[in-house]
Amino acid sequence: MRPLLITGADGQVGFELRRSLVSLGDVVACSRAELDLEKEVDILASLEATRPAVIFNAAAYTAVDRAEEDVARAIAVNGVAPGVMARWAADNDCVLIHYSTDYVFDGTKDSPYVETDDTNPRSVYGKSKLQGEEAVRAAAGRHLIIRTSWVYGHHGHNFLKTILRLAGEREALRIVADQVGAPTSAALIADTSAHITEKILSNQNVGSGIYHLTAQGSASWYDYACHIVDNATQRGFGGLLPANKIEPISTSDYPTPAARPLNSRLNCAKLMDCFDLQLSPWQDGVEKVIGQLAKAN
Repeated sequence: MRPLLITGADGQVGFELRRSLVSLGDVVACSRAELDLEKEVDILASLEATRPAVIFNAAAYTAVDRAEEDVARAIAVNGVAPGVMARWAADNDCVLIHYSTDYVFDGTKDSPYVETDDTNPRSVYGKSKLQGEEAVRAAAGRHLIIRTSWVYGHHGHNFLKTILRLAGEREALRIVADQVGAPTSAALIADTSAHITEKILSNQNVGSGIYHLTAQGSASWYDYACHIVDNATQRGFGGLLPANKIEPISTSDYPTPAARPLNSRLNCAKLMDCFDLQLSPWQDGVEKVIGQLAKAN
């Protein structure tokens, strides 16, 4: 059987995909250093050498604020490279699973976004990710575009680990409370991807298109931070400030170069219905990762 290829294997999702896919076949995992997504010739050379059955494009330029200045690189990695992979996949009987983001929306909707809602990204990062989605669709091969949000894990840099560090260093924190989404573990994304891939490899009719994938429920960044501190304290992390020392603030109180969606909630009913699965509450994943970090300490 042809192998499974992961790009961005040193990132949060890529790291978990290396674990979740191992039982499905040979896995070729390419880190950022091993595969330069800014160079089309490197992408095509890697694909020709590997000839995968499924590509998991977990690589991305994710420095949201830096992208406002580093426009060309963000577009090359997030906007152009997915199209290169998608065109090769379309010509070589390969399925592309491409990971995207809630940032393709402007965040002004009152309810969770569904896959067919109009996109309107407000940042360079969001625009570059939407360009990648459009390039994947235009190639007209077999593909799944998986939008997710607020990704974290025990590997890599993320909000959860930053809060744990700051809560041990400071006497108070100020966290944005008017942006709402679903903290989603990289492990949940990877495990769900493996479930989908098993159906693909067993020749089940998996429809191309866009799917939303997040943990269930929602929280503000403030809610999320309080839960992290409370749960970590219960699990024996010492020296953390209490949750009542975390102050809720508005987005306007914490200006950033890139605009963030106020509403990052994604409706995942399509994915759950199509692939007959349930997605766990966001708190479950947070508590699992905190447990992993506690054991590591």
